[in-house]
Amino acid sequence: MESRTAIRVRYAETDAMGIVHHAVYPVWMELGRSDLLRELGQSYADWEKRGVMLSVAEIRVRYRAPARYDELVEVCTRLKEAGRRKVIFAYRVQREGTLLAEGESVHVVTGPDGRAHAMPEDLLRFISQAL
Repeated sequence: MESRTAIRVRYAETDAMGIVHHAVYPVWMELGRSDLLRELGQSYADWEKRGVMLSVAEIRVRYRAPARYDELVEVCTRLKEAGRRKVIFAYRVQREGTLLAEGESVHVVTGPDGRAHAMPEDLLRFISQAL
């Protein structure tokens, strides 16, 4: 399963050269993760209410081509791996078939206290349907 999130580049997301700033891509990736969970039938807020957090442990982005103000880009998000302690998402950001960036985010399952926890079995089954 792959979620697709359309984003219109805002002026505030660009740098002095008129190109989307590199720090914006992880924010777009977060939107993609949230949309993927919603498309599966739950929101990340639902998980938080249960005390299950996905804390970012690592994020990688490879920049391939620039995006600019007012362009329509698409963030394609998929689940790469789901385990009781770790979840990995993969992303592609594209514009009309041109790859702009690709990356991954690694998440550790934690509780509200920020300490590592095992993912509840029902949530692991739920998210694994996206594999």
